[in-house]
Amino acid sequence: MKVRDKVCVVTGAAGGIGEAIARRYAKEGAKGVVIADRDAGRLEAVAKDIKGIAVACDVGKEADVRHLIAEAERHFGPVDVFFSNAGIGRGGHEDATDQDWADSWAIHVMAHVYAARALVPGMLARKSGYLLNTASAAGLLASMGSAPYGVTKHAAVALAEHLAIQYGDKGIVVSVLCPQAVDTNMLRMAGSTAASVDGVINTDAVAQTVIEAMDAETFLILPHPEVKEYMGRKLDRDRWLRGMRRLRDKTGESWKKPG
Repeated sequence: MKVRDKVCVVTGAAGGIGEAIARRYAKEGAKGVVIADRDAGRLEAVAKDIKGIAVACDVGKEADVRHLIAEAERHFGPVDVFFSNAGIGRGGHEDATDQDWADSWAIHVMAHVYAARALVPGMLARKSGYLLNTASAAGLLASMGSAPYGVTKHAAVALAEHLAIQYGDKGIVVSVLCPQAVDTNMLRMAGSTAASVDGVINTDAVAQTVIEAMDAETFLILPHPEVKEYMGRKLDRDRWLRGMRRLRDKTGESWKKPG
């Protein structure tokens, strides 16, 4: 799918990957770009730059997602591309708080569900549409420092697969974006910097990969090609788990003493 003349919605667009994609959609000649985030102030600034529409939105609430889509349709017409990108980073293992688990589930999984519920009927009727969901390489591999993050990102990949199976031959294209380290505020808030993370790339590089993948209608979008190799190693699950435990011990980032 080409973005030119399409109505595009991007969530989590006040910064990071979402902002980069929104700017790229505008540059590619989208008919209209509607951006959403909880950071309304920063969102307005981005919207002004790209001549788009800003909608303050909590994607963990279905009513907010439906309102976002209604605003996009009111301004520009039916939504062609929905990039469900918002994400959060909450640390912890199985002992993370129930609220951190619930928030991660709502934003990393249910937000995609809410978008699909609202958009699939119209896209099926038009036999055209693109659902692009952000997961993470953690959704294919592991997230040693955060069980809520890794588990819900795995679920996001599974949901995208389900949607692709159900609707991929009915005019709806589904893709899932699974980057590794990207130079964003989320990466820095996790205590990492561009200098300390192997293979970190910038958001413009991610945007370029997304545009190319949308042109090819590729399901699995990997801005870091090495992730495909890592996925292959995971086929021998026992060997992979032993390797991950060695990496855990080497980094010391996520190991905790019992009791």
